[in-house]
Amino acid sequence: MPELPEVETIVSGLNKKVKNRKIVDVWTDWPKYFKLPKNEKDFKKIIIGKKITKVERRGKNILIHLSDNNLLLIHQKISGHLLVGRWKLKKGKWESEITGPLLTDRNNQYLRLVFFLDDGFMLALSDLRRFAKILAGFREVILNLPDLKNLGPEPLAKDFTFKKFEELFKNKKGYIKPVLMDQSFISGIGNIYADEILWFSKIHPLSRAENLKQKDLKTLYKAIRFILKKAIRLKGASVDDYRDVEGKRGSYDKVRYVYQRENESCYRCGGKIKRLKIAGRSAHFCPKCQKLI
Repeated sequence: MPELPEVETIVSGLNKKVKNRKIVDVWTDWPKYFKLPKNEKDFKKIIIGKKITKVERRGKNILIHLSDNNLLLIHQKISGHLLVGRWKLKKGKWESEITGPLLTDRNNQYLRLVFFLDDGFMLALSDLRRFAKILAGFREVILNLPDLKNLGPEPLAKDFTFKKFEELFKNKKGYIKPVLMDQSFISGIGNIYADEILWFSKIHPLSRAENLKQKDLKTLYKAIRFILKKAIRLKGASVDDYRDVEGKRGSYDKVRYVYQRENESCYRCGGKIKRLKIAGRSAHFCPKCQKLI
């Protein structure tokens, strides 16, 4: 699933490519996407004719602000990613008119939802598993949904100081990896970057949040900001389906420290990377240099 760096990369690309464009039509082969409003007809009424004024990120959610006080929320979920290009429907299948990864990479060829723009380009959702979440409506309605209201603070926000980070842990209990992945605790961190952050912090994923001392929290806070910023610079990690708006792979997966490196050597100490299950999710770590707290 795209995490904060991947979603931030998508948002940056959309602001460059579709901002100030008007949506002139919508196509989908999967009307089950529409939960708010609950059908394709009402969704089109909200979307068609609206101008894209800006694109933002909140946690793993993409917020596409539209004219007339409307807002389109897209959560790409497991296999979804937004693309900008030109396609033609041939024998029931969309084919890119632009050469390169939009045409050749299979991960970019599962178009389920297409927004036609007034300049001839299209904003499309490629989503192999059809799990993406699409919500549209008045801005105040969308912003007050639990999907956004219940999210924790943004880890890269300027006002997210170490003091605020430390306060989050005052009454927090549980294994540290699930804690970091709890979107109501801190937003945007998922399986990939939780592993990377903990490796960089030298903290074992089974360490208890309530046992972390101030020095541990300072190390963790710095690691969160370092890893996420590095991943954004490298345009995310394409370990699975994720691609940027041009259909290109991110580069973070080429430099990852621990995620999906089971039985490979630790870059820091030479130990063997191990994998275990915590709360139903895999955790990759080095048992030699990540200490259990």
